[in-house]
Amino acid sequence: MKIEPKILNYDELATSREKKDTLSILEHGLKKSLPKDAISDIFSGNRLRLNGKNLELDRYSSVNVVSIGKSADLMAKVVNERTRIRSGIVVIPEGMASLIHSKRVTVIRAGHPVPTKKSVLAAHKILQFLNGLEPTALVMFLISGGTSSLVSLPDGISLGDKQRINTSLIKSGASIKEINCVRKHLSQVKGGRLIENLACHAVSLVMSDVVGDDLSVIASGITYCDKSTFSDAKRILLKYDLRKDTPKPVWDRILMGEKRLIPETPKKPRIENHIILTNRDPVVAMRSKARKLGYKTRMLWPVYGDVRGAALKLSKLFPLRKNSCIVFGGETTVKVTGRGKGGRNQELVLHILKKLQNYGLETVVASVGTDGIDGNTKAAGGIMTSGMPQADLDECLEDNNSFYYMRKYDGAIFTGHTHTNLMDIGVILRK
Repeated sequence: MKIEPKILNYDELATSREKKDTLSILEHGLKKSLPKDAISDIFSGNRLRLNGKNLELDRYSSVNVVSIGKSADLMAKVVNERTRIRSGIVVIPEGMASLIHSKRVTVIRAGHPVPTKKSVLAAHKILQFLNGLEPTALVMFLISGGTSSLVSLPDGISLGDKQRINTSLIKSGASIKEINCVRKHLSQVKGGRLIENLACHAVSLVMSDVVGDDLSVIASGITYCDKSTFSDAKRILLKYDLRKDTPKPVWDRILMGEKRLIPETPKKPRIENHIILTNRDPVVAMRSKARKLGYKTRMLWPVYGDVRGAALKLSKLFPLRKNSCIVFGGETTVKVTGRGKGGRNQELVLHILKKLQNYGLETVVASVGTDGIDGNTKAAGGIMTSGMPQADLDECLEDNNSFYYMRKYDGAIFTGHTHTNLMDIGVILRK
């Protein structure tokens, strides 16, 4: 079965040549975010080629997989097509239809973006699974974005405490690196702790959903290790003024760690981790697509930080020439103070749109999350043209209600679950 992410409301949105081209560029980027080619390129017969070395699969008594994240089912499906998996566990978000259908693989659906009891169940199941593998077996970890929430095993605190601090961090405007630093120091599995007692051989193939592609940050370093400390976690909570919102058991645990009364996270990796795909891959593909469509194209990567600052930076690079565009990728942050519905991609589009009004030129702006979900909405992102009504724009941004504006003016982009996650991609195009 051919699997390709699609913009489900493409025809409704493509009301002009410029919008059609913008959507085509975005859709091309989404397709190039899939892990199929990246994983297939690693396989050569029944061996893996990793950093110039061959890993012979026949030397092991069995090949098994633990696949976690928004692309977990697709990653496991591709591996299962290239070699025979004896057994495996796949953990994906609730509400997602699995692409892998095998009696040898158990599929678990867990919570995202906030961990749930099913996330805890997934952690226990994975630990039980790993403990049952013989020393001569190989386990292939397949890791993609969303892992930090999908597999959760709080250490010294309750699940409710973990949920509360997790939600506060997400709304605070903290970066994913900062959020995951705190997560790692409240967990029995993150920061490399999942594999501390692993008795068999292992390798981890990783899709990066973080700016900088730091293995200790991706998926909270679940199969790697951790560079951060309890002191770092404390500084992050204070930086975002979250002391009052931090449950007492969480604060107490971080203070205990700072005083070295409990062990730090592992600081050295136990197994090889290989990044197979990053956000730069779809952005480069988008640049090629835009050039083929006849646009003079500039690429900006990575785009990160507060959404307002990112919008300002992108607007300053606005293509003044006709038939030109910017393609970009990365991940911004939004400090949520309002009660509306929206996400960082939809907010980014509106902030850029607001900045570009001064130019008085006809422009199309679009941005989407490669996972198909933007913030607390079912939209992947949004697309807007310059000259849109300003009356309720500021009000929507003030209340973090960008989705209302997108729906009102027919700009919300829908893809559904894409079975991938490489942060965000976007386009600014001039007629």
